[in-house]
Amino acid sequence: MNIAWTDIAAEGALGIGLLVAGLVVVALLIGAFVLGVRVRRREPPPPRPEEQPRLPEEGPVHEIRENREPDEVPRSDHRLTPHEMPAHGNMPSRPGPSKERPRWDEGSSGSFGSGGPG
Repeated sequence: MNIAWTDIAAEGALGIGLLVAGLVVVALLIGAFVLGVRVRRREPPPPRPEEQPRLPEEGPVHEIRENREPDEVPRSDHRLTPHEMPAHGNMPSRPGPSKERPRWDEGSSGSFGSGGPG
């Protein structure tokens, strides 16, 4: 008879444990929702239509495609540090004379293998 009572008590304790775990999960979800509402209230409102960015008067800006000439590293007998570079490495590059984009040669595979068949 004691075994039956302990089984019933164990099932009841398990049920109560699951109920408490469920209540803890629900409480955490409600707390996260309340915290999210508080954070959302502190954020600035979305911009009004008159505050939205406008197109420039001259119209949309288009992409410019051009090849740039690389800046060569000056040759010297000792290793150059970044602050010894011309204009400290901030010198802008200049447009190149060619308007064609460089392409791989037909039949070569670029950096993989020799480019030969097979």
